[in-house]
Amino acid sequence: MSKIKGLIKRQISNQYIVMDLDTKTEYNSLASGKLRYVRVDEKSSFNVPYGRGTKREQKTMQISPKVGDIVDLELIEDQAMIENIRPRKNDLIRPDVANVDQVLLVFSATRPEFSFNLLDKFLVILNEQNLDIILLVSKIDLVDEQDLETLKTKLNYYEEKTNLEIYYVNSKQRVGFDILEHIFKDKITVLAGQTGVGKSTLLNALIPELSIKTQEISEALGRGKHTTRHSELYDFKGGYICDTPGFSRVEINIFEKEDLKLYYKDFVELSYDCKFSSCNHINEPGCAVKEALENGEIPRERYDNYLLFFEEILKKKDRF
Repeated sequence: MSKIKGLIKRQISNQYIVMDLDTKTEYNSLASGKLRYVRVDEKSSFNVPYGRGTKREQKTMQISPKVGDIVDLELIEDQAMIENIRPRKNDLIRPDVANVDQVLLVFSATRPEFSFNLLDKFLVILNEQNLDIILLVSKIDLVDEQDLETLKTKLNYYEEKTNLEIYYVNSKQRVGFDILEHIFKDKITVLAGQTGVGKSTLLNALIPELSIKTQEISEALGRGKHTTRHSELYDFKGGYICDTPGFSRVEINIFEKEDLKLYYKDFVELSYDCKFSSCNHINEPGCAVKEALENGEIPRERYDNYLLFFEEILKKKDRF
């Protein structure tokens, strides 16, 4: 019997591919039924590091291995068994992956249409998890030049005020890839985004030998069919890219309305000039965010999305 420190690169049901971090050998593995119990935050969409959170917020539960986990693997004759999961630095639920360094958020310029509501919602969710975010706009070949310039102008605000790094690519013709490949080195990067935005096409363009199955957008529904059925890490440029199943519904897992403003980076910067430190930027007097909105310094749509998310949190809390 021997023990190995490994990285889970692929999961399908209860089967795992674990790579020995020293030799790079890969093993088909199963999970032991004796995995340890940890404290998890009931209010968050990811597990918290040990020792964080209050007793009210935490519960004890048994965790299951997932892609991105660093694990202790035991080799017993011809069977590899995951005996322990090492502490995670982060733990995403959707997409379901651990120990992520950054998220490559994929949006299409069209088919499905670019949604600033969905972008703002993703940014709240990912900022809550303190993840580095890169926005990739795909399918730029399917919109005319004027519409693309209009989209870029709107997104300039996010680059300037939220420090969001943005790239524009045509995956089928590999346009824009020469400035994209450097971002993956020494990092685990997860692809996230709505179903049908071109994540699988992007992976095929980056790593052609994968030949990942893609499907066209449904004309009736305006969205794509799921083509990725499991989570998997792919070696790329000295790091790993994680492809995950797409999804069309994204929910903010914030339960206190006062917390929402913390994940609008542009609002945080302005809030130092608010009259009240507890300002939620709704109807309080002397609000610097509202003043910037009236002066045209904040896009009306971004602020309207903030109001919608604020109301969603209120309604969610009323249900409990």
